[in-house]
Amino acid sequence: MTRSVGVVIPAYRPDVDRLTTYVDALRERLDPAEIRIELDAATPETVERLDSLPAAVNVAPARRGKGAAITAGFEALGTDVLAFADADGSTPAASFAEVVAPVVDGAADVATGSRRHPDAAVKSHQTFARRYLGDGFAWLARRLLDVQLYDYQCGAKALTRDAWERVRAHLHEPGFAWDIELLAMADAVGCRVVEVPVVWEDQPESTVSPVETTLRLGRGLVVARHRARVLRNDPLHRLLDVRRRRPPALIDSLAVEATDE
Repeated sequence: MTRSVGVVIPAYRPDVDRLTTYVDALRERLDPAEIRIELDAATPETVERLDSLPAAVNVAPARRGKGAAITAGFEALGTDVLAFADADGSTPAASFAEVVAPVVDGAADVATGSRRHPDAAVKSHQTFARRYLGDGFAWLARRLLDVQLYDYQCGAKALTRDAWERVRAHLHEPGFAWDIELLAMADAVGCRVVEVPVVWEDQPESTVSPVETTLRLGRGLVVARHRARVLRNDPLHRLLDVRRRRPPALIDSLAVEATDE
């Protein structure tokens, strides 16, 4: 039986023309059952222009963060496979389909794209500062996390619905550190995680601040390591966890927001 695929695209101040082209390419190459755009703090003009897309568009009045937007999208999908791609189309549709493939085929529970894999094809590089900070973060993550990858932050990932059900209650990070947390938690609960080299092209118009984001990622990395070790029943981390007050899981925050509405 073929597994159905749903794609979430988190978007904040997107280039509408580029996003439209990317959605069309995803439709043609991947033919997903659902495409859902989680649009944060959009202008009325942007909403109007995206209204004609062959995709569901959910508009949030404020900026939720990448992790919160993807979580909301995944919770809304009704497909067997849940995937997400960045709105700037840095990972072309054909390459994104290769990330999704091992999850559809049953070869993996979670698949993550990789720009830093030796077999990746990087067509356009980031600025030196962004590349230096990104490489340094990946180096540190490999030494702190049990899941060993070349790249933890690539905006192309897919997982089975079963894997999502196993990790969703353990995800707390609303921002860019969500990627790290997802991979760390998936590995900690026993999911099969594979890394897929991608074709990738940097988009210089990114709204990401490299220094500020790297600092937040560093904090997120430490927290993700701790939570993963707690799930693995590490005695020291379980003892430390007793004294910590953790924020609510993202799915619980979403439930509260739905009730308030």
